[in-house]
Amino acid sequence: MVDIKLYAAPMEGLTTCWWRQAHRELFGGADKYFTPFLSPNANLRFQQRELDEIQGEPDTVPQLLTNRGDHFLWAARELYERGYREVNFNLGCPSGTVTAKHKGAGLLAHPEELDRCLGEIFEGLPDLRVSVKTRIGKNEPAEWDALLALYGKYPILELIVHPRVQKEFYKGTVHRDAFDRALEAYPGTLVYNGDLLTPSDIGMFCRQYPQVTAVMTGRGLMTDPSLLRQVRGGPAASRQELAAFHDRLLALYMDRLGGGTAVLHRMRELWNYLSGSFEGTDRPLKAIRKAKDLPAYEAAAQEILRSCPLKDAK
Repeated sequence: MVDIKLYAAPMEGLTTCWWRQAHRELFGGADKYFTPFLSPNANLRFQQRELDEIQGEPDTVPQLLTNRGDHFLWAARELYERGYREVNFNLGCPSGTVTAKHKGAGLLAHPEELDRCLGEIFEGLPDLRVSVKTRIGKNEPAEWDALLALYGKYPILELIVHPRVQKEFYKGTVHRDAFDRALEAYPGTLVYNGDLLTPSDIGMFCRQYPQVTAVMTGRGLMTDPSLLRQVRGGPAASRQELAAFHDRLLALYMDRLGGGTAVLHRMRELWNYLSGSFEGTDRPLKAIRKAKDLPAYEAAAQEILRSCPLKDAK
């Protein structure tokens, strides 16, 4: 058991309000959940899928993706009116469709534009705190020191650092040396994110970095929904709990999306990660990906949940 704050990372299409509800009910352990990114634009209104994400959950932080200070401020004011007191600025998304628009980690390649955007945000902000989730650069780790100095100019609540550059996506090893330099140079609060996939990963990090007060995990939590509970000294997920979690999430999606391909798409994405909690999933996982309707999907999913051996937690 470790004494540290634990954050559930935002993952587009995965950590939806319905996933958060099911996870909170059946596993918990997160001090904060972060929404998949909301994208304020010139229309100055949220889409329905974004409105679904901001229903006032007290343990949830909305995340904004934009390269415009005025769009960020509009959204921040709207969120303040809805009761939120923290918002997160997405400067870490590595997706090519996002970065091509100078958004997410793409904005890191344009430090003057980033500086101007942050200046507008902190000058015009309502009584709302801003955390930032960032990569260490767009192309090369050498970009990090200048970015770190830029961040140090602003009263950022927490700087959440994934120590990879955008073009690395999730490949290779993280650049822990970049995080080490941040600990020495950055005047504010740092949160670590990146390759914390198991309870032992988090425990080892906490022993190596006792001065860090919070960590964030995404892919590890999607693979093992009991990850944060285990870090807090609780048990690993049982087969029955994983089945209950799956069934609860499926029911929530069915209720909101009405079934059909939209639900199939959501559940297929879930299994890209949840299958990592089981062994011998190749055949039923292939059937999940090929399923053309919900009965075919449920038959394949239940085969995993009832028959495939659980992997041992590490």
